[in-house]
Amino acid sequence: MLVISFRILLIIAIALLIYTLVQYLRKPERKLKLAQKNKQFYILDEEQNDKKNFQLTYMGCLFEGEKYLGTTDNKFEVVDIHVTVKDPHQLQGLSREDLYFIEEEIIFHYPYAAITWKHPINKVLQSSK
Repeated sequence: MLVISFRILLIIAIALLIYTLVQYLRKPERKLKLAQKNKQFYILDEEQNDKKNFQLTYMGCLFEGEKYLGTTDNKFEVVDIHVTVKDPHQLQGLSREDLYFIEEEIIFHYPYAAITWKHPINKVLQSSK
């Protein structure tokens, strides 16, 4: 009887370990950090939740976008996005073309949105005009 209960507890422990491992591998924040480490593009966003900010990484730089809801022709959509950088030191090496690529990706997800870049990124874009 003791051996059977030990086996059942062992099976439960293994199942719990597998479940925890799968949850860890599917965690979106882990994917974001991995993409940042590998200097890839990745966007972490809940498009249905307009109150939750999105995060994206590109070339090792972590950005955060604040979404603001507004009206379009006949429905409510995200119409304004303010993009900031978490650590300005990570901007080293980014060019205007990289920022334009990020804008295109954001507009792909939010076609009605006007993008506003916050300091210090807006200084780079203003100097190009």
